[in-house]
Amino acid sequence: MTGRVIAVGGHESDGAAALTGVLGPEVVRVAGGRELVREVRSARAGGERVCVVPMTLGRDPSLVADAARTLLALDASERAGTVLAEPFGTTAHLVGWLRTLATRVPDDRALLVTAPSGDPFSDADLFRTARLVRQYGRHRTVEVALLGGDPGLAEGVRRCRALGAPRVVVLPAAWAVPEPTAVPHTEYGGPLLSGSAAAGVLTSRVREAQDRYERSGDDGVARALAADHDHGHAHSHGPDGHDHDHGHGHGHSHSHGHGDTHGTGPDPGGDHHHRTPSHAPRAGAEPPVRHQGAAPDLVPSHRSPR
Repeated sequence: MTGRVIAVGGHESDGAAALTGVLGPEVVRVAGGRELVREVRSARAGGERVCVVPMTLGRDPSLVADAARTLLALDASERAGTVLAEPFGTTAHLVGWLRTLATRVPDDRALLVTAPSGDPFSDADLFRTARLVRQYGRHRTVEVALLGGDPGLAEGVRRCRALGAPRVVVLPAAWAVPEPTAVPHTEYGGPLLSGSAAAGVLTSRVREAQDRYERSGDDGVARALAADHDHGHAHSHGPDGHDHDHGHGHGHSHSHGHGDTHGTGPDPGGDHHHRTPSHAPRAGAEPPVRHQGAAPDLVPSHRSPR
């Protein structure tokens, strides 16, 4: 039986629009919600199996949880044969991919890690990501730019130049980062992943989701519902002394489980700040491409902030 792969995009991909040209034409790209429901229903009505892949690069856990809630709204016949894959990437993967890009940039350039602005917590994650890229790299200046946010691209470039960099290289930390052709003193260091690398990662996610479903009947929905449970004000304890044990050890623990299996190595720092560079994803490595073929029955094709 053939199957349909549905890639769901959020703010990192401009609602999946930026995935055009990255993913093959056989992969359906949707923004979630009603678009996702419509595509799943269409596929299931035709007897196709479905795999939904949240196309976050680690900064949009709400995309994963929202996709799970959407699938819960389907009836039993539509959910049968429909699986929700693990997110395309985690922040550990993102750091590794950015570090790979950084190895191609001359040492005298500044790096400007750039992504569309999301919520305040997603934006804060981008600063954390940039700090890790600097920690485990060789560039003295690594700054952040938020498209549609603060600091914006022009301000990010200004900061880099003020710190003495003659040129600034924009490293895309999302799917939706255009080349900065109109910004003086800048170069484009992307794309984040080549088409073949993106296809390989997508195929791996699809294969894993299908295998899990066939082994145990786990469609991935229940686990994904909790993807954003520690993302937001509920886990931001202010100066009032409120502190407690949530029982899950540390925030975003779900993002550390893929490093060894998908080629980026363990989370380079993550929430474990005692790790050394030797535990970080290996610089200079091509982004992970573990399975190049189509999945069976499913065809997918700082510098510190101031």
